[in-house]
Amino acid sequence: MLVVALRARVPWPLKVAAVVVTSGFYCLAYFRIEGLSGWSSPTPLPPQFQLLWGRVVDPNPLDRDPGAVHVWVEALDASNLPSGQPRAYRLPYSAALAGKVEAARDEILKGHPQGGRAADFGRGDGISAPDGPSNVATLRPAAAPGGDPASGGPLDLAFLTGESGSIEFAPLPAPILPAKDLP
Repeated sequence: MLVVALRARVPWPLKVAAVVVTSGFYCLAYFRIEGLSGWSSPTPLPPQFQLLWGRVVDPNPLDRDPGAVHVWVEALDASNLPSGQPRAYRLPYSAALAGKVEAARDEILKGHPQGGRAADFGRGDGISAPDGPSNVATLRPAAAPGGDPASGGPLDLAFLTGESGSIEFAPLPAPILPAKDLP
């Protein structure tokens, strides 16, 4: 683009516009290609899934890292059969969620596949909200207010108010197969 801008015999406003448009495409490509490189997605979990693996990153106040729970799951359909590509998800850290993921991971290591269901808090059905930090300023003292809404964490307002999602793990149910045709 630099060679074209310096050597081409076109008006300068057109050259500046070409540089701005090209720079815009670089920024757009950078943010859109994020999911292709294997980074965990901050999108909601599927309602029913098989847990393939999980990793807990504990909070580190010295690095101002709020921590996260990364899970690799495969969506299940109504018949408990895999219905998509495996995907990595990033969930906000909570001690309760970290314990659930570690327990499910231990069961996977023992050879017991784990299924999961995503549930929402705040529906009035008796599910309590996760334990968030009581004083957020002590966890991330120099962080900007509001946190990173793309990745959640202790400064995510949905997490603090108990409106973020929760997951429950159980042994993977057997698939529901269609009835066989009798001759």
